[in-house]
Amino acid sequence: EPKRKTAFGSVGRRIPYRILHVINQDGESLGNMHRAEALKLMDQHDLKLVLLQENVDPPVYRLMTGQQIHEEQLRRAEKKKASPKAGVVQKELSFSSAIARNDLETKTKQIAQWIEKKYHVKVTIRQAK
Repeated sequence: EPKRKTAFGSVGRRIPYRILHVINQDGESLGNMHRAEALKLMDQHDLKLVLLQENVDPPVYRLMTGQQIHEEQLRRAEKKKASPKAGVVQKELSFSSAIARNDLETKTKQIAQWIEKKYHVKVTIRQAK
């Protein structure tokens, strides 16, 4: 299986498919067309072609402005940032039983921040000499 494309952006003129399903910048379907027609439309309207769905037949491309591409990239970055990470993150904190009050408060704040981020927190208290 070829490497999955992670970036969202203009494909330029490198389109490996002969027949494409094209959507205009307003989201309306223009139907199936040859890649030469799609490139001609792209040049006429000063737009960029962006691959939306590759695993369908024919692949779906959309004509977009640079601004629309930028906004979609920001939207996808926010969505990726908000999605939960794979695996559980565990944080560990250890301190002595003779810890100073200020140090204890600082470490307590750190633990609270980790809990807000949904981390598993392990606290170890060592006995002072």
